[in-house]
Amino acid sequence: MKITVDRFTSDQNSTVGLVRVDGVFVCFSLEDQHRYGPKVRGETRIPAGLYKIGLRTVGGFDARYAVKFADMHEGMLHIKDVPGFEYILFHVGNTADDTEGCVLLGTGAATVPGRLSVAHSVDAYRTFYPMVIDAAKAGNLTVEIIDNDLRGE
Repeated sequence: MKITVDRFTSDQNSTVGLVRVDGVFVCFSLEDQHRYGPKVRGETRIPAGLYKIGLRTVGGFDARYAVKFADMHEGMLHIKDVPGFEYILFHVGNTADDTEGCVLLGTGAATVPGRLSVAHSVDAYRTFYPMVIDAAKAGNLTVEIIDNDLRGE
């Protein structure tokens, strides 16, 4: 199974993308900004590429989500083996302040430069997570990150 995050717009703080599962649109994403220089911890999005997704069943997010999403949580969706990054997760949140380098999900997106955000993140997460959790548990889940926001740069 393959998740695609197609980044389509960005500004100095954030990046918005479309999230598809096996080619079908599911929701929007919000990440930190692109940087041409060195990575800044918690303020830089991961590089475009193809990555495996596994489950992270330890840590603060896992503990909180085990309570918040008790009806479905089986571990955090963890983007693995990203050069220079650790513990990149899919989770809920609305603005760049919530990302810490991770991928946030939302049912809607605001794309006005300087105010990029996603909306109804919990709803998006509740739709997205059950679609992919079995593939993640089986070790058959990947994510392809595409930088369509940087065309012409």
